[in-house]
Amino acid sequence: MFDMNRLHPLRHFSAATTMTRGSTVHAQEIGFTDLNKQGENGKTVFARAKRGQFFQTEPHLENQYLGDAPLRAYLKRNVPKKVLEQFAPDLERFGHRCATDIHQLGRECELNPPSVQHFDAWGNRVDDLITCSAWKSMHDIAAEEGLISIAYERKYGPWSRLYQIAKLYLYIPSSGLYSCPLAMTDGAAQTIDRIDKNTGHSLLHEKAFPRLISRDPQKFWTSGQWMTERKGGSDVAGGTETVAVPQEDGTFKLYGYKWFSSATDSNMTLALARIVDENKQTTPGSKGLSMFYMETRNEDGSLNGIDIQKLKNKLGTRQLPTAELLLDGSTAHLISEPGRGVAGISNMLTITRLHNATGAVSGMRRMVNLARDYSKRRTVFGKLICEHPLHMQTLARMEVETRAALFLVMEASRLLGLEECKMATEHDKLLLRIMTPLMKLYTAKQAMTIASEGLECFGGQGYIEDTGLPAMLRDAQVLPIWEGTTNVLSMDVLRAIAKTHGKVLQTLFKEIQEKVAIASKSSNVHIQNGCQATSQSVNKLAKFLEGEATRDSSLLEVGARDFAYSLARTYMASLLLEHAVWDEATELDAITVARWCEQDLCPVVTNHSRGHYDNKSVTMDTRLVMDGYTDKPLSKL
Repeated sequence: MFDMNRLHPLRHFSAATTMTRGSTVHAQEIGFTDLNKQGENGKTVFARAKRGQFFQTEPHLENQYLGDAPLRAYLKRNVPKKVLEQFAPDLERFGHRCATDIHQLGRECELNPPSVQHFDAWGNRVDDLITCSAWKSMHDIAAEEGLISIAYERKYGPWSRLYQIAKLYLYIPSSGLYSCPLAMTDGAAQTIDRIDKNTGHSLLHEKAFPRLISRDPQKFWTSGQWMTERKGGSDVAGGTETVAVPQEDGTFKLYGYKWFSSATDSNMTLALARIVDENKQTTPGSKGLSMFYMETRNEDGSLNGIDIQKLKNKLGTRQLPTAELLLDGSTAHLISEPGRGVAGISNMLTITRLHNATGAVSGMRRMVNLARDYSKRRTVFGKLICEHPLHMQTLARMEVETRAALFLVMEASRLLGLEECKMATEHDKLLLRIMTPLMKLYTAKQAMTIASEGLECFGGQGYIEDTGLPAMLRDAQVLPIWEGTTNVLSMDVLRAIAKTHGKVLQTLFKEIQEKVAIASKSSNVHIQNGCQATSQSVNKLAKFLEGEATRDSSLLEVGARDFAYSLARTYMASLLLEHAVWDEATELDAITVARWCEQDLCPVVTNHSRGHYDNKSVTMDTRLVMDGYTDKPLSKL
């Protein structure tokens, strides 16, 4: 019979001695005291284990620019040599800083979240928002490093935006979520920059805009984006109840409740509200929404008709002061045409969605790089983690996802730079229009997967708050929610197609096919297979759209998410192919193509063939979800 005692970890130990590899070792030498030793009071002293000599080694954070081969390769391939030589040294310097002092400040922001003091000692309502010194330092760093100004100075022409996004990509994982107010600041700057300077908005162009893009910490402003109300979500047309009452001096007083206001400590904000007409009525729907500019504080420093009701208690992004605000007569200025507020925020959404995607891919890169470094430091089962093939396979899959996401974000940045400098073709503009929601929705989902998988790479330490690693997962969870959920953005893709009468889709397919045509000249088997998989995906999508999807408009609505995923994966495959046939490409670039194209590039066609979008399947979806739900009768289901 098998002796279970053989499995006991202390089966060879005795009170006095133990044997190890033929040598006699006293118990005291391995961390145990003599159980029979008497204490001062004559009582037996129980055994005590020493701490031992082994401690886990934390991962090392390397220079964020030098440690990112795909980023440097993309910039080298796309940016003119003379231009890259001018800003690459700054990226290298900043990459080091993001791994050192900025990283430490970001950690301090996580450990010292904001709070609100509603009343002073005498009972006066003050609503003093308290943030830590590290958060304030991030404000100064953002200005000094030009994290907003680079894109608007346009020193490097169309490459300025790409330079800025590359720098933000290095910064965001170390930023302590200060990247959030910077995203909205960039969005506000973009919105103001595109407002005609001759329309009378001198306050915007002479006061606000110069501060939003300033490199002087004393002058630099951040901006909020106050759109969401109690009804919540992306349906601002149906959910906005804030009203704007005209004043004799041409300003407006805003009254309403803003349910989410990230970066509550901002200097200004852009907000949506409904103008009250002479009959004290407002226009419902999107046609009744207008955009307003308001400063958060008055000249004397007091809040501009704003009551901070509470700070949100969130799963993640705890560093970020997100509040519920009551606007009670806040002075504001109309900056859109009346009833054109939704159109006014479109430029802002392009920027903030790009920032969201940049945050997603930068978080992925940070997690992969930390796990990579840890694999060279942690020993398990007698060898380093990096010597275990299964673990390296896992990391390789994470790396492929990260590279594909990186190229997607960088390509969108490149196109935006061209568009901002009025150098974009109609093809470029249409491509950017459909890329923006695809990029945001897909990278956000990738970021969640990589963050979760990454924590496993650290074992139990990945679950310990003191390491800072769990915060990466918590903070990643907001990415699919900010700036439109996955389903909302999937519907936005369909709207983009409808509004352009299919031109954005034709442009995307043409772009993919052109990249495949160039890559197909390669003799590399991995690239050839990648070209075949990508071409097949485009053909499947085209056939799907020309078939039942044309005859049944509801089909695409049900399959909108799978359709968006199919477009994103197929386009990302073409970007990887384009990079893999670059003159300085390596074998790893071809391998990346092969690994990416092993997945189902066209899930919308696969799931359509399985009947997932027909009426019977939709009915079954509802029945499955509602099975056992007793609140309402299910007789109609």
